[in-house]
Amino acid sequence: MRKIKITVARKVCHQDLIDRYENPLENPCDMTEGQTFIADGWKKPDGLCESAWESMSPFVMALAYGAENLYDGWMKNPRSALISCNDGFRPVSFLIEVID
Repeated sequence: MRKIKITVARKVCHQDLIDRYENPLENPCDMTEGQTFIADGWKKPDGLCESAWESMSPFVMALAYGAENLYDGWMKNPRSALISCNDGFRPVSFLIEVID
């Protein structure tokens, strides 16, 4: 099984949606661009948001077990994926790639 590097590629904040719909939060997302994690198969890396992990874990598992070219050539690197968490207020995009 391959190890997978997970990198926070982009973090966006939709302040207009937060102002309109969200109740105040004490600790919103604390991911930072450039932050990295290493996944060893199905185990969620320490410090990675649970909600983000739920969004990306099927892709991490597929790549860890040798899948390539997901969605027929979607990514330039066939051993990678770009997945966003499901937070509609502060979506975070993660680059998931096999470590050689």
